[in-house]
Amino acid sequence: VQLQASGGGLVRTGGSLRLSCAASGSIGNISSVHVMGWHRQAPGKQRELVAIISNIDSINYGDFVKGRFTISRDNAKNTLYLEMNSLKPEDTAVYFCSAYARVGGIFSNYWGQGTLVTVSS
Repeated sequence: VQLQASGGGLVRTGGSLRLSCAASGSIGNISSVHVMGWHRQAPGKQRELVAIISNIDSINYGDFVKGRFTISRDNAKNTLYLEMNSLKPEDTAVYFCSAYARVGGIFSNYWGQGTLVTVSS
């Protein structure tokens, strides 16, 4: 299972970024993945949930999102997205793509390598 995250970068306060997570390998098509999501980890802090989407399109966001971010997926491209608007300096973190998927008959958590988002004030 490979989860390749991209789209991070440096942006000013109030700006926008779109993160992508391309899934490949034995995970199959992401439409059947039980849950996919984005987490983030800021320096010196624990990893926290940003957003998750289930295979029945149930979506949940971290409390701090407050309508600024949108998670979505393109099944044809096998890619998960996170559209981030109204970015704040406190959104600075490494963002990780995740998948809770059944592979080989076993449910496991899978993680991508992370993409760095830096929001300047």
